[in-house]
Amino acid sequence: MRIRLLLPLVAVVALVGLLFLGLGLNSRELPSPLIGKPAPSFELESLEDGNRTLTEQDFIGEVALVNVWASWCTTCRAEKPLLMELARGDIPIYAFNYRDDRETALRYLSVSGNPYQTIAYDPTGDVGMDWGVYATPETYLLDTQGVIRYKRIGQLTRQILLDEVLPLAERLKAEQKR
Repeated sequence: MRIRLLLPLVAVVALVGLLFLGLGLNSRELPSPLIGKPAPSFELESLEDGNRTLTEQDFIGEVALVNVWASWCTTCRAEKPLLMELARGDIPIYAFNYRDDRETALRYLSVSGNPYQTIAYDPTGDVGMDWGVYATPETYLLDTQGVIRYKRIGQLTRQILLDEVLPLAERLKAEQKR
C-alpha cells in the first residue's frame, strides 16, 4: 500500500527535476549537428525578385555570414544596426527571410536599410528547418566551400562579433590563402 502512495510522488519529483534541469540550459548554446558540414541545399525565390531562383551556391565562394531574419522579429530589428555596420566591412552577409510576408519584408528593408547582398525568401520556413533554425534571428558563418563553421541562435552583439565571429572569419580567410 505504501509503495502505491509513493510511486506518484516519486514520478512527480522526477518530472520536476527534469523540468528544473531543462530550464537551466541555455538555448543559445545548443550544439548544431550542421557545424562542420556543408550548408544544406535549397532552391528558393529571391526576396527582391520572385523570378530569380537562389540556391546554396549563391552563398558560397568566400567566407560569409548567413543571417535568418523576419520583419516581425523584434530581436532582428535590434540586431539590424550592427549588421548594417558589418556590411560595410569585407564579410558578405546573405540571408533567409523566414516565415514572413514578402511585401512587409521589402517595405521594412526600404525604410531601415539592407545589409544583405542576397536574400532567399523562405515564407513557409521549410528551408530554415533544413538549416536547423530554432527561431529568428540566427546567424551562420560559412567557409569558402560552404561548410557551416559557426551558428549563433539569437541576437548578434558587438561583443559576440569581436570575441567569436570575426576571429573565426579571419582564421578561415587565412586558411583559404594557404
